[in-house]
Amino acid sequence: MKMVYSLPVLAILLATAMSSIFVVDVREKVLILQFGEVKQVVDEPGLYFKAPFIQEVFRYDDRILGLVTDPTEITFADQRRLVVDAFARWRIVDLQKFRRAVGLGGIDEARNNLSKIVNPEVRDVLGSVPLQSVLSEDRVVLMNKIRDNARAKAATLGIDVIDVRLTRTDLPQQNLNATYSRMQAERQRDATDEIARGNEAAQTLRAEADREAVEINSEASKEAEIIRGQADAKRSAIYAEAYGQDPEFYAFTRSLSAYANALKPGTTAFVMAPEGEFFHYFGADPSDQTGNGTVSASGATGTGSTVAGGSAPKAP
Repeated sequence: MKMVYSLPVLAILLATAMSSIFVVDVREKVLILQFGEVKQVVDEPGLYFKAPFIQEVFRYDDRILGLVTDPTEITFADQRRLVVDAFARWRIVDLQKFRRAVGLGGIDEARNNLSKIVNPEVRDVLGSVPLQSVLSEDRVVLMNKIRDNARAKAATLGIDVIDVRLTRTDLPQQNLNATYSRMQAERQRDATDEIARGNEAAQTLRAEADREAVEINSEASKEAEIIRGQADAKRSAIYAEAYGQDPEFYAFTRSLSAYANALKPGTTAFVMAPEGEFFHYFGADPSDQTGNGTVSASGATGTGSTVAGGSAPKAP
């Protein structure tokens, strides 16, 4: 029977011991509250004790936390507009102030309160400067100013604002569309100008090439005519020299060439007087006045003879 009664007692004692012991992690801070009143702040890791059942342990993150603000449209001092959002890094430094400020809301409530501090500071600081300041080296100075102003106000929440950075600076959507359209029109105009200049340069090069081609052809034709003239002169000189050595033989060979070119088989027939100079070497009788000297390409006359009143060519 004693054993039966001792088991519940041991269970109660064990539960009491377990409820009085808690461990604090290196990544957190702890508040011990008794009936809603802060009794102890634990910011060092380790094993701790509390009064069982009447004291509660509330744990808070001791790491550096982040906050991304909502995009906000800012009107700058020069009346130009941008959509800006920021990123803040913060940390809990005073647990009692933090507990009083956020109550049971914890980290989520702290982010909401900090966002209400950072957003107005971003709007106020950036609204006092022209747009160019945000796009230049002054951007760092402006971010530091936002951080310092937010840090002073967030101290009442038990929060330290470590840093604030502007993450986006974009034009509003309506301005962005107009800007894109203007940029597209400018690029299209530049492309048209480039195409026009390219066509102009192509026409200039083409005209220059045509002119050079005409000059080259003219020069080549001139040189060809000169060479042809020189060849004709040399040929004439050779003919003249040959003619001077044996005029009769020269005349005979020239006549044979003329016969070969004129009297080809299958060519059109023609009518000539046999007493002409052309048939000199056919042996035609110059005294024949019949006029029947029809000669065809096959060498036949209209009367059936090669040449009327003639015979085969004789040697000189």
